[in-house]
Amino acid sequence: MNSAESASPVCAAPGDELFACAAPRMYAVDQYRKDFPILSESIHGHPLVYLDNAASTQKPRMAIEAMTRFMEHDYANIHRGVHELSVRATDKHEAARETVRRFINAERSDEIIFVRNGTEAINLVAASWGRKFLKQGDEIVLTILEHHSNIVPWQMLRDEIGVALRVVPMTADGDIRLEDVKAQLSPRTKLVAVTHVSNTLGTVLPVAEIAQLAHGVGAKVLFDGCQAVARMPVDVRALDADFYAFSGHKLYGPTGIGILYGKHDLLESMPPYQGGGGMIASVTFDETTYREPPYRFEAGTPAITEAVGLAAAIDYITTLGLNRIARHEDELMSYAVEQLRHVNSLKILGNPKHRAGALSFTMQNAHPHDIGTILDRHGVAIRAGHHCAQPLMEHLGVPATARASFGLYNSKADIDALVSAVKDVRRIFA
Repeated sequence: MNSAESASPVCAAPGDELFACAAPRMYAVDQYRKDFPILSESIHGHPLVYLDNAASTQKPRMAIEAMTRFMEHDYANIHRGVHELSVRATDKHEAARETVRRFINAERSDEIIFVRNGTEAINLVAASWGRKFLKQGDEIVLTILEHHSNIVPWQMLRDEIGVALRVVPMTADGDIRLEDVKAQLSPRTKLVAVTHVSNTLGTVLPVAEIAQLAHGVGAKVLFDGCQAVARMPVDVRALDADFYAFSGHKLYGPTGIGILYGKHDLLESMPPYQGGGGMIASVTFDETTYREPPYRFEAGTPAITEAVGLAAAIDYITTLGLNRIARHEDELMSYAVEQLRHVNSLKILGNPKHRAGALSFTMQNAHPHDIGTILDRHGVAIRAGHHCAQPLMEHLGVPATARASFGLYNSKADIDALVSAVKDVRRIFA
C-alpha cells in the first residue's frame, strides 16, 4: 500500500471538505516520493531530479495501478453495451466524472466534459460557443502571460468572424493588475480568457476579481487552469468561472485526458464541437438530434482508461491535501528564489507577488538550451525554450528561458542539486 492510501483521509474539498486539513500533518516528502516509481531512476549516473512539472508531472503508483487493474479486469467500450464489462467500464467512467466534479466543486457532474487536454478544452469553447455567440466587432480580452493554447484559438476565430483581441499588459514584476484588466473592458467585451497561473513566470492571477470585472460588463470568463489545479484548491463556483480548462497530465494523471468545465446553461446553449458516435440522440440521412451535455461534446470512443487514471490521481492528491501541497510548494519556491539569486550571472525573470509552480531564468553567455543540456548531465530535468509563450518572450526581450517547475514530490535537496548544476553552467560559460 502506498503512502497516499495509508494516510488518514483528513483533507477535504469545498463543499465536501476535501482540501482543508482537519489537523496539521507533517509534509512527508520523502515518503511521498516513494509513491512515484520513476523518481528512483538514475540519469547519467545521477539520481533523477525532476523539475519539469509545468510541462508534465510524473505519475503515482496509485494511478498507474488503477489503469492496469481496469485494463486487466473491467475494460470494454462504454455506454451502449449491455454486457457486464461494458456496464462496469461505464460505471467507472462516470464515477471519474463525479470525482472531477467534487475536485473543482462544480454544481453538477454534467458540467464536466472529458477532452484530450486543456488545449482541446479551449478550442471547444472557441469553436462551439465562440462561433455561435460572437460576431464581428466583439472583443476578447487576454493577457500577455498566455500560453499559445489560449491565444491561437482566438486568433483563428478573429480571422474567421472578425472579433478583436485586446491584451492586458503586465507590470515590470510580472503581475497582472486589476486596473489594467478594467482598462481593456468595454461594452464590446464578450469574453475574458486568462490563465489562472502563468506557465512561464509562475504569476498567480486574481481570477475571482477578474471574473467580477468581466461579468460587470456582461462578458463571460474562461480560465486556463492547467498550472493551477495540481498546486492549489480550485473552486469553480467560488471563482464564478463560466469555463475552466485543464489537462490531466499536469495533474499527476495520464496524457490524453483533460477537462472542460462549463456552467450548465452555457453548455446547453452550445452546438456540438464534433460529430460522431456517442453524441447523438438519433440519426437519419435527413437530420440528426443531439444528446444533452456533456455527451453532446464527447463524440467517439473516449479515453476510458485515462479517465480512470485521472480519477485515481485526483484521489491521491486530495488525500495528501491541496492546501498542504500548496504550502510545501510555496516553501520550495521561496527557497529556490533565494538560492538562485546568489548565483552570479543568473537572472530570475519576474518577481510577482504570488508565484506558484514555475520559475524562469537566464544566464549570461549561456543559451537556455545549453543550460538544459548541462543540467541534464547532472540528472536535473528542466525545460528550455519559449514555453509556448512567444509573445511573452518578445515582451521580455529574450528568445527563450530555462524553467524549473516544482511538484509535490520535490524537496530542498532537489533545489540544491539545481543550484549546484547551474554553478557548473556558470563555470563553463564564464
